Amino acid sequence: MYLSEMNSTLFRMINDLGKEFTSLNPTMVFISKYMVIFLALAVILFWFTRRNNNRIMIICGAITFIVAEILGKLAGRIHSNNQPFAELTNVNKLIEHSIDNSFPSDHTILFFSFCMTFFLFRKRWNFLWIVLAAIVGISRIWVGVHYPADVLVGAGIAVGSALLVYLFIPNLQIIEKALRVYERGERLIIPARSRSND
Repeated sequence: MYLSEMNSTLFRMINDLGKEFTSLNPTMVFISKYMVIFLALAVILFWFTRRNNNRIMIICGAITFIVAEILGKLAGRIHSNNQPFAELTNVNKLIEHSIDNSFPSDHTILFFSFCMTFFLFRKRWNFLWIVLAAIVGISRIWVGVHYPADVLVGAGIAVGSALLVYLFIPNLQIIEKALRVYERGERLIIPARSRSND
């Protein structure tokens, strides 16, 4: 009961900021709805650098997301709650969203799966990926579609999955073999100008 009250109180604290700082609402709506497009572009750009390390990173990110989503669905069977706007009164709801089980946040799982993977693989400015994922998670609370617990559990599942995948997947021979087969096919369609390994 205490955790539920704390979850609702923290939600109010963040969501009510949208009532106080209305000028930030369009930015939060944009981050909440459209930052996923920039994540997709980052994935595509990293992949088509044709660097082996970048491609293994994207593969790890994808596997992390799959593992985290499965774990998220299992967590959703253990505990469930609807979106805050469906359960609470006077919510500052800034985007349209269907009513379903919002625990844990799929959006947060997606961002933390890839951003945590980028954090583990990239050496320079890697912390910015975690900052981006955190901002996206906060934006989902700000616009009224997730509780803090939805976001925190989604982030925790994704971070844990990313760490496990990072420890085991990059060293698997089957990944290297699959990449070589793919790259032979890719070179037939898009000739490589130059290739380098990170």
